[in-house]
Amino acid sequence: METEYLKKCFGNSLSQALAEVAKVRPSDPIEYLAHWLYHYRKIALANEKNIREQIQLKEEYENSLKEREMAAMMKQEELQIQQKCKECRKKVISPAFNQERTEPFEEEALEQEPLPSTASRIPAMPQQFPPSELAEEIEQNLESP
Repeated sequence: METEYLKKCFGNSLSQALAEVAKVRPSDPIEYLAHWLYHYRKIALANEKNIREQIQLKEEYENSLKEREMAAMMKQEELQIQQKCKECRKKVISPAFNQERTEPFEEEALEQEPLPSTASRIPAMPQQFPPSELAEEIEQNLESP
């Protein structure tokens, strides 16, 4: 039982410390053994701390890679959505722009003779019709296409 306890608490460090004491043969072996064990503990704690920090850094690095991938995917998705929106807009707008040109029709309309009621008018001076005459003119315009 005592050996198990010593192995559990000291592990390999006690045997290393005793080997060091036997090798160096200091004048005060107990004090040397105490300093050696204290120093060993200090180094072991520092190593454990470094290992924990390395694990944490690795996790943070992996998380940052995942975030970058996610950001890149979101950016790609955003670009795809924008492209789809542009295509949809083109489909909605393009039929209006892709129709046959209306210029020949406009030119023909300008070349046509003016309507009979507007021929005698002076552009700068508005004409006034008596109410009965105006009603007859409106009726004539509605009847003729």
